[in-house]
Amino acid sequence: MPPRSGRHARPEPPASRLASAWAPLWQFFYRFGPPRWSDYLRRHWIGKPLVIALPMLWLVLFFLVPFVIVLKISVSDTVIAQPPYTPLWEWAEEFGSRTLVLKMHLRGFTEMLTNSLYAQSLLYSFKVAAVSTFYCLLIAYPMALGISRASPARRSLYLMLVILPFWTSFLLRVYAWMGLLNNNGVINNVLLALGIIHDPITMMHTDFAVYIGIVYSYLPFMILPLYTNLEKHDHTLLEAAADLGSRPWKSFVRITLPLSVPGIVAGAMLVFIPAVGEFVIPSLLGRPDQLMIGRLLYDKFFATLDWSLASAVAIAMLLLLVAPIVIFQRMQSRELEAKR
Repeated sequence: MPPRSGRHARPEPPASRLASAWAPLWQFFYRFGPPRWSDYLRRHWIGKPLVIALPMLWLVLFFLVPFVIVLKISVSDTVIAQPPYTPLWEWAEEFGSRTLVLKMHLRGFTEMLTNSLYAQSLLYSFKVAAVSTFYCLLIAYPMALGISRASPARRSLYLMLVILPFWTSFLLRVYAWMGLLNNNGVINNVLLALGIIHDPITMMHTDFAVYIGIVYSYLPFMILPLYTNLEKHDHTLLEAAADLGSRPWKSFVRITLPLSVPGIVAGAMLVFIPAVGEFVIPSLLGRPDQLMIGRLLYDKFFATLDWSLASAVAIAMLLLLVAPIVIFQRMQSRELEAKR
């Protein structure tokens, strides 16, 4: 049927005009190109490698390259210069010829292993991160379960409230907690006005303040993976369990909780890994003598300018964090292969 003309004719969409403009070129390639040109395009279409290449390029530029730079600094020696470390290699003149001399120093790793301060700092950072992750899980699981079982309209509202704190600066939120937890802050003033306490409670510069700050800041990172997992559960399993006489708590323990383990692990990793290297919250809310690994790295990089030692500690922390992730991924891949 011919297209309608006059004022009743619909304008051709931009995509159709672009396709019609490129149509002669594609017809030329298909007709006069190499043998089996169309089969080659179908089998070796560049779109799929390009989609994979962009994230890989991002990882190479912002993970692999910085990791190699930090690894290079960790095996160098500290000097009073700019930059404050020796080069990893240099050209030397020997018998009239130039040779490349590799200069590796393991002083940073040996000092890290012999000085107990770094091991204590790592263990304390892991402890703070583990406790914070546990509290995040206790608070986030009921919230994610409630959001997943709410109506679609309320679900969108609840999710917006979860991500609402990200609309403000992270530093401003930590400063807000300083105003709440101070001796003359909001919490102490309210408790004193109600007559519950007679003297202000010391909450600032304590472990309690650090846990409060980390749990508040990283709670959405636990809620969102849990919600994504819980929202996909088949609720007919719970109905079948109820029909068979199972109590709600028993159905939760035997059905909902095991199915939500991947969401728990994903949320725990998103909270635990950044909490280990947290610097801002312990510096503003914690004790002055509270040496988490992030604070220690900052002091070594910018106060003492011992870049080789700081890089060695950073490499050790990265390896300790990556190893459990790799083990978990291998276990998951084995489980998927066993199910197939």
